[in-house]
Amino acid sequence: MDTNKPDSNQTSLLFVCLGNICRSPLAEGIFLHLVKEAGLTDRFEIDSAGTGAWHVGESPDARAAMVASRHGVELGSRARQITQEDLHRFDYVIAMDRENLRNIERLAEPNGSGAKIHLLREYDDGSEGDEVPDPYYGGASGFETVYEMVHRSCQNLLDRLKAA
Repeated sequence: MDTNKPDSNQTSLLFVCLGNICRSPLAEGIFLHLVKEAGLTDRFEIDSAGTGAWHVGESPDARAAMVASRHGVELGSRARQITQEDLHRFDYVIAMDRENLRNIERLAEPNGSGAKIHLLREYDDGSEGDEVPDPYYGGASGFETVYEMVHRSCQNLLDRLKAA
């Protein structure tokens, strides 16, 4: 048995963006919030990471934390970079955009991966587009838009996982 693998009764998810300070912490916090609301915390392990190392150890972007807080969601993670080990540890690795998806797939190639690698917006039924745009260089309103699409996608992802 792999000791790094979470409890086999749990489904483990890793949300990934570029720096792990905006989109992926939002997805982690939102998914954790939805899981708690559904009374399913014992069924899931949830984390986030970035494909880049620029922000390792930092708290989420203040604008991401602010929009999450307005919706009653806490962002308690610290930025970290994804590792090959993550691709064996997590059941699902969920990328915010195609560039990060490609980086994750390249990281997985040398040894294969046990993780199912997807784009988060694959779970956004009403989506126009398949990526969560990076709000980092924009204003605060971009974070609200990103929050809404991440929330929709996370709710649909949770609904699918509950039904599986």
